Amino acid sequence: MGSVKDYFSNLGSGIASLLKGMQVTGKEFITPKITEKYPEDRETVHVPDRFRAILQLKYDADGNHKCIACGICERNCPNGTISLTTKMVDTFDGKKKRKLDKYQYDLGSCTFCQLCVTSCPQDALEFSNDFEQAVFTRDKLVKKLNYLPEKEEPAPTPEQIAKMQAEKEAKIAAAKAAMAAKKAAEAAAGNAAEGAEK
Repeated sequence: MGSVKDYFSNLGSGIASLLKGMQVTGKEFITPKITEKYPEDRETVHVPDRFRAILQLKYDADGNHKCIACGICERNCPNGTISLTTKMVDTFDGKKKRKLDKYQYDLGSCTFCQLCVTSCPQDALEFSNDFEQAVFTRDKLVKKLNYLPEKEEPAPTPEQIAKMQAEKEAKIAAAKAAMAAKKAAEAAAGNAAEGAEK
């Protein structure tokens, strides 16, 4: 007798549960839809500014970036996703200067921790929020960030040439004066030694 009672009790609770579930399903038929219509609404979709999608160099309107190829971002990257290749160039004043040759970034192994951006002393890096980075092969995730050709060292202005020439002449004059003073001191010491012998 108890088993029949349990049967109808379980049947009643099952029907109640079914009706409750159908009520939730029925509400979904009449609620407004909030499904994203991507990629149809690609132009109007709002991506938050804080979203980190891909690392990039900051270029100004003239096509110059601020990277000085110091390598701090490469050393601070925990996964080794950044690889810098540098070259040495001669400046107009005869000094050597390190310049960026190739800045490679592996998007596939980046953790988007932003240590490279926060540690850059020149504020030359930023993360864009361009999230459309899907590709079919991993080698396409390795990107060259300095995509614009590097510019040659600027030619010196006439003022800089005159300043360099004046500095060079001042150094030569100072060296000549120091040499003359040294010779005079040696001659005076020699004369004093001869006077002491007599």
